[in-house]
Parts: sequence; C-alpha cells; structure tokens
Amino acid sequence: MASKEFIVDPDQLDFDNVIADIEEIRKYNPQRFEMEQLTAIVHVDLDQIICVGFKDITDSEVWVRGHMPGMPIMPGIFMCEAAAQVCSYVTQRYDLLGAQMVGFGGMEDVRFRGVVVPGDRLVIACQGTKVRRGRMIVCRFQGLVEDRIVVDAGIKGIPLPVNNLVDG
Repeated sequence: MASKEFIVDPDQLDFDNVIADIEEIRKYNPQRFEMEQLTAIVHVDLDQIICVGFKDITDSEVWVRGHMPGMPIMPGIFMCEAAAQVCSYVTQRYDLLGAQMVGFGGMEDVRFRGVVVPGDRLVIACQGTKVRRGRMIVCRFQGLVEDRIVVDAGIKGIPLPVNNLVDG
C-alpha cells in the first residue's frame, strides 16, 4: 500500500464535471449532518472499479474548534471516513456488493503522510481490488491535497443487516 503511484493522476481530474453532488450521494450513502464527509463525486471507472470524490474543508467542520485549538488539522478518522464514503458510494451506486447497505469491515496498512486543514480540498480516490458479492468488498484508497498523498490504506466493506438496525 505504500505505493507512491496515484490511483488516478490528479491532473487528469475535472472538478467542474461533477458526476454526483451531495443530493445524489445521499441517495446511496446514509450519513447525514456532521458525518457527511463528501462534497461531490467527479470520476467513476467501472472497468477498474475506481471512484474519485472530494471534500472541501471549511472553517465550520465539527472538528475545527477542538482539534487542535489554534492549529486545526483534520483528524485521521475523518479522512478515513471520507474514504469509506467514496467506497460506499461506488459500491451502492453500482450494486457491487448486492447489499441494501454497506458498512465498515476493517482497515489495513493505514498511513498518514500529511495534514489537511481548512481551505484544503481533500481528494479521495478508491479502487476496488476484490469483490465477493454478498460477502465483502476490498478497496485501496488514497487521500490527496493538491498532488500530495496525505493518507492511504486498504479498507473493507461488508453488508449490514438493515432489518436488524433500529431507527435513531
């Protein structure tokens, strides 16, 4: 996972060509309010199971005031959540797993390589590496700010038993 090669060359992405805005993302991802960590999806390649989305980081993010006061840096768990949401979007939008809802199944080889601060655009590229329909999807992802990889890891998604979940 420590590869320095990009999943998608950031210079080839067209951020003006939004494939899915937040309203479209909400059709496939259940996160709302403070837990929504995507602004838009800008690239999908189903042949390689690649999806790219981004989050524009603002001063009003839930973590800015307290992480760290006077030096706000995006917590790594929020970077990983943004990646999980990109992976979830492509999985659900294109029914790769065959599940009503996909949930977090684990992460491997997580590496934080830089910081993300208000004013940054965190670009998340994910690529499916293994799909066991009905069981699990495995992806690798990279988070970039400009042309720098700030986080990379492997992530697993599993079907959630929606019928057993309680409304909140």
